[in-house]
Amino acid sequence: MSSPAGVPQTASVATIGRNEMIVLHVLAPAPVGGLERVVLALASGFRRRGHHVAVAAIVTPSQPEPPLLAALRESGVVLSVLPIADRHYLRERRAVGSVCRTLRPDIVHTHGYRPDVVDAGVARGLGIPIITTVHGFTGKDWKSRLYERLQVRAYRRFHAVAAVSQPQVDFLVRRGVRPERLHLVRNAWMGSAAPLSRDAARRALGLPAAGYQIGWVGRFSREKGPDVLVQAMARLTELPVSAAMVGGGAGLPAVRAEAERLGVVDRIRWPGQVPDAAALMRAFDLLVLSSRTEGTPIVLFEAMSAGVPVVASRVGGVPDVVRDDEAVLVQADDPASLAAAVRAVLADPPAARARADASRRRLASAFALDPWLDRYEAVYGAARAAAAAGRR
Repeated sequence: MSSPAGVPQTASVATIGRNEMIVLHVLAPAPVGGLERVVLALASGFRRRGHHVAVAAIVTPSQPEPPLLAALRESGVVLSVLPIADRHYLRERRAVGSVCRTLRPDIVHTHGYRPDVVDAGVARGLGIPIITTVHGFTGKDWKSRLYERLQVRAYRRFHAVAAVSQPQVDFLVRRGVRPERLHLVRNAWMGSAAPLSRDAARRALGLPAAGYQIGWVGRFSREKGPDVLVQAMARLTELPVSAAMVGGGAGLPAVRAEAERLGVVDRIRWPGQVPDAAALMRAFDLLVLSSRTEGTPIVLFEAMSAGVPVVASRVGGVPDVVRDDEAVLVQADDPASLAAAVRAVLADPPAARARADASRRRLASAFALDPWLDRYEAVYGAARAAAAAGRR
C-alpha cells in the first residue's frame, strides 16, 4: 500500500497542458458495487483523454484490499491508498489534505457519504473546487439515515453535485441544494468482458442446465429488496423455476431465514459475491431487480448488454434506463406483482426477446461512454467556474 506521501510527483502541474485537468477522486471503496465501477470508468476514461487522474482510496487496515484498487493500478491511474480505521476522522482529513497539497488538483471529486461529509471540506478549505456524485441513498437504518441527512446538508456547500436520476435531482432541490449547482448525469454503460454462453455461465455459477432460472444480483440490504424476490418465489410454486441470488452483505442471513420460513430455500442458490458477474448474465432466463429504491442501477446495463429480459421495480432512475417496451416494470415492494410479471415473461418468450432486443439497442444509443465523459467534463468546468465566482 502506498501512503499519501508516496503519491508520484512525476506528473507535476508543469507537465499538464492548458486544456488538461488534474482530477482527484476520493472514496472509501466497498468490495463491489456501482459506485466503484463509476469511479473506475471516470478515472480511466479521463486518463485516456489526456487528463492527469489520481484516486485517494480510504481503506480499513484489517480488511482485504478492495478489487477496485488493482483495476485502478492496471489502468495507470495514480493511486494513493490511505489505511485509516473507522471513525479516525481527523487522521483521515490530514491524509486527504496531504494528497491535495502534493497533487494540487484542479478538481476534487468525492463519492459516498464518508468522503462527502468528512473529506470534501478539506479540499474546499484549500481553495480546490469540489464535486460529488450522488450514487443513491439506502435509508436502511437510523444510522444510515443520519449519515444521509449530514450528506445532503454537505451538498449545499459543493460547487457541483451530479445526480444520476431525475428523482434524485428533485429530492435534492427540495432539501435545499441550489438548482444551479445540480447536474443530471445518468450513469453510462462502461462495458465488460464478453458474456459467457448460457451453458458456460450456468456451470460457472453451479446452476442446473435445465429449467427456468431467475437471476438477482446485488447487495443483501433492505433497499435492494432481496426479500421481495424470496416472497415472490413462494408464489411461483407451479413453475419449474429457480433463482440464483448473487451477492453478499449483512442482510444475507435474514433473507435465507425468510426463504426457509416460506419453504423455498431449496429453489434458491446463493453463489455469493462473484467477480465480473456481468459475464454470467446469460445464465438467467430473466433478471429481476426488486429494489425499493435505486439511482441508476448498472446491473440493468449488464443485463441489457447480454440480451437478458428484465423485470424491475419502477423506482428511482429505473424508468430512465428501461421503458415499458424494453422491460416489465412493477410496483416496488409488491411480491404478488413481481411473481405475476415473472410468470408473464416466462409464458411469452417471443415478447420477452423483443423487449430484450429493444433494451440492447437503447443501451447503445442512450448510455454510451463518451457522451457521459463529455458531460462530466462540462460539470467539472461548471464547478471550477462556481468556485472562481465564489472567490471573487
